[in-house]
Amino acid sequence: MLVIGLTGSIGTGKSEAARQLEALGASIISADQVGHEAYTPNTEAWEQVVAAFGDEILQEDKEIDRRKLGAIVFSAPSQLEKLNQIMHPRMARMVSEKIETLRSQGVDVVVVEAALLFEAGWDTLVEEVWVTDSSEEVVIERLKKRNGLSEEEARKRISSQMGRNERIEKSDFVIDNSGDVAGLEGAIKELWDTRVEGRIGKT
Repeated sequence: MLVIGLTGSIGTGKSEAARQLEALGASIISADQVGHEAYTPNTEAWEQVVAAFGDEILQEDKEIDRRKLGAIVFSAPSQLEKLNQIMHPRMARMVSEKIETLRSQGVDVVVVEAALLFEAGWDTLVEEVWVTDSSEEVVIERLKKRNGLSEEEARKRISSQMGRNERIEKSDFVIDNSGDVAGLEGAIKELWDTRVEGRIGKT
């Protein structure tokens, strides 16, 4: 089984790349989905997060309001670090378990989609890393349009993550997503054909 890490800064098209890889036959493990599972009310991670950040981050149904939590952690590096220390080890165990479950099912290709792949140390769980990349100007425009963020908020989100150059240096393959969806699709298909097809014995 081939395990690929797919990462990229916010707004670079990582989720769209994952959708395209799924259409080509990969099984996707989404860090966002794993995070939602880890935040399930009354679990150990949920209790630690609520203890660290207070009841005000909870909705009426006791679910964590990730928008409220995000506003807190993206406003101060120390707060983000506090959250990561709680969540990353727990989520790493969950990702590892999901990989092994898929392996036991005979799956050929697994893609671990995670913005914080390197920061969380999950690159040790994969065989190679692909990174989506777009210029900062393109990313800011996408975040303003897609997420309704101001330019200042968008820059805060970008600066809270690993620097663009460092992420590229740590990755094995770069997927340029400065253009449209069709351009991204072409780049993904080329990588799939050259990196995946031969290794899983498919034609």
